[in-house]
Amino acid sequence: MAAESGSKIDPMHQFLIEPLFGRHWVVAGYDISFTNSALWMVITLASLWLFMLGGMKRELVPGRWQAAVEGFTGFVSNMLTSNIGPQGKRFVPYVFSLFMFILFANIWGLTPVGIVPGWHPFTITSHLTVTGVLAVISFAIVLIVGFGKHGFHFFSLFVPHGTPKLMIPLIFVVELMSFLVRPFSLGLRLFVAMTAGHILLKVLAAFVISGLNLGAGYGLLISLPSFLLMIGITLLELLVAAIQAYVFALLTSVYLNDAVNLH
Repeated sequence: MAAESGSKIDPMHQFLIEPLFGRHWVVAGYDISFTNSALWMVITLASLWLFMLGGMKRELVPGRWQAAVEGFTGFVSNMLTSNIGPQGKRFVPYVFSLFMFILFANIWGLTPVGIVPGWHPFTITSHLTVTGVLAVISFAIVLIVGFGKHGFHFFSLFVPHGTPKLMIPLIFVVELMSFLVRPFSLGLRLFVAMTAGHILLKVLAAFVISGLNLGAGYGLLISLPSFLLMIGITLLELLVAAIQAYVFALLTSVYLNDAVNLH
């Protein structure tokens, strides 16, 4: 935790992207430094790879690890089938990867590695650049699937059945704008949810430290309730981490359904 003006804690410092080893690597005018954000992306991908590797043993009687992997896979597969139909099976690899990456990234951002001096967890999904890229990739896949399967008939998605002919131009523009806003709302929702939770936890941490610095009386009056509230908020944030990963994957499957079935 970074301090400002003595013992005050800056709740926004946790989102600052900084180069590791305290130096910038500039090549041809481009900063290619390996940052804390890149490090936690690597940690997320490595932990996800290990999780999948340990659960793909194909044992006749699956152990807990294999059952966990199969459970997540089945969960995503059922979600796609219920939203898209049998054709949703072909999108399982992408949506599963998307769901698991966001879930692992969210959970890693809540790990208490800050108790080790010099360490601090970094939540990569608290940056709009990351969530925005994930949303744009999903939106691009929707467009590719939609135009690849239906051609220019894909534009009929923006004219609901039963629309009066006189209203078609207006409805088309409204539906098109609503469609184009999807990647922004998809990325913004995850970014805001994770950022708000971490700011709240940092503010509560500031109350805990400030109360302890003021003495035992203030510690009981301010620090103890704030600490207990931090525990509750942390548990809530774990739930939010899972919910936000699910919502992102669910909305992606809904958008894919529009592209496949033109609903």
